[in-house]
Amino acid sequence: MEYTIGQVEDLTGVKPHVLRYWEEVVPGFTPQKDLTGRRFYTQHEVELIFRLKYLIGEKKFTAEGAGRQILEEAQAVQDNAELIHMIRQTRAELSQLYLALKGNSK
Repeated sequence: MEYTIGQVEDLTGVKPHVLRYWEEVVPGFTPQKDLTGRRFYTQHEVELIFRLKYLIGEKKFTAEGAGRQILEEAQAVQDNAELIHMIRQTRAELSQLYLALKGNSK
């Protein structure tokens, strides 16, 4: 599933201007854009946003430092690929449920 920038803000609480800034300074964080320039985020990118938010907000990393930390963590992911795949699937399902429930409550 792909998410719009507004949906990503709803899910993560990160403002669009911050997401656009992170695109500039975090390696590998580049959401797809359609022909009109609208951004679309994958589930993997949403997970990356949650991780960036934690590293910057809670651990007090700079955006650049958080990007480097994520690259280091990516090396460790290779050792636990199957477990991480299951976690990502669960998170994607939970994100979809949240947006569906939020849509029904309006």
